[in-house]
Amino acid sequence: MVATEEYGNILRPEMWTQAIPIKDVFPDGHPLELDIGCGKGRFLLARAAANPEINYIGIDRMTGRIHKVDRRIARAELTNVKILHTEAAAAVQDLFPQSSVSAAYVFFPDPWPKRRHHRRRLFGSDFMDSLHRLLKADAVLHVATDHTDYFAHIAKVITADPRFEPSEVIELREEERTDFEIIFLGNGEEISRGAWRKS
Repeated sequence: MVATEEYGNILRPEMWTQAIPIKDVFPDGHPLELDIGCGKGRFLLARAAANPEINYIGIDRMTGRIHKVDRRIARAELTNVKILHTEAAAAVQDLFPQSSVSAAYVFFPDPWPKRRHHRRRLFGSDFMDSLHRLLKADAVLHVATDHTDYFAHIAKVITADPRFEPSEVIELREEERTDFEIIFLGNGEEISRGAWRKS
């Protein structure tokens, strides 16, 4: 595993089918949490700054976003956060050791609203298998979306999985709200939230 790019916060695995050596990335051994689809990093950086005793990895596929987050991590002088430039489903499936993650956040995933595109949605049986593998016992999955139909789909998928049970929904501080959430709230749209614990 190597950290590359201008500020050294972007992780690029040497092997894309082999788990990241978390102890090499974060030698302190603190708990690890994932922001799956971290976007511009507003939630990720606010969370990392408020919780220095927790390590964070944000995952996103958009090159421009990743470079902006890299710069923002450097400006904030945060040592407990890195970003991984890849597709979320692939990262969750292959790049984290079993039972290595203490919490995962999936905020405003692409809803792929057209029926013919539903197969592209992140949440499905394969994604749940991957999450179950990498999450520690009692780890919590937090989900938020402005798309009520997609939230209903997500809740149905997770509720049908006996390996997960409902948990307390996270309460965000203002500075932790994602850019998407700020836009949606400004437009008067409703945000659906859920949380499920690995049983």
